[in-house]
Amino acid sequence: MSESLDTWFAREILPLEKALLGYLARMWPHRDEIHDLRQEIYVRVYEAAAKARPLSPKSFMFTIARNLMADRIRRSRVVSIEATADFESLNVLVDEISPERCESARQELSLLAQALDCLPPQCRKIVWMRKVEGISQKQVAERLGITEGAVEKQIAKGIRLLARSLFGSDTREFDAEMSLKVQEDAYEEQRSD
Repeated sequence: MSESLDTWFAREILPLEKALLGYLARMWPHRDEIHDLRQEIYVRVYEAAAKARPLSPKSFMFTIARNLMADRIRRSRVVSIEATADFESLNVLVDEISPERCESARQELSLLAQALDCLPPQCRKIVWMRKVEGISQKQVAERLGITEGAVEKQIAKGIRLLARSLFGSDTREFDAEMSLKVQEDAYEEQRSD
């Protein structure tokens, strides 16, 4: 005779509550939601175990916790259609952009175009392909017959030169930030390939 679901849950899952709460406290930024998360995790574990008991209850529960947090993060990034349905209440008509703001944007674009023109030719071509046309690092390398590492270095160089041109000579913090961004972009591209 198999044990009841309640008995299994009390024996396998409830003793893990302290570890689960510690995990949620470390991973979830909204402290006021942790107990609600715990309850939802318990419900999901219980419902899944009613169909088939997991072989490793602890791993199963933490996988559900991780997936639930990922789902909540994804949902928080989605903009509700109802929230944007009433455009008049948003009060963001294009006609409301001031002439000063338009002129400022034109000047900034002109400065960026001049800075791009000052880049070395190969660097300019690579920056244009990656950042303006949105071509992947791998595709840029293939098109130009160079390595992906060379593309990455040219992007970092181009961004650094653009920053110096646009923001002045003291760009150490910006250089470090952009170097990290280039590395992250390369890593994400490798993962997607």
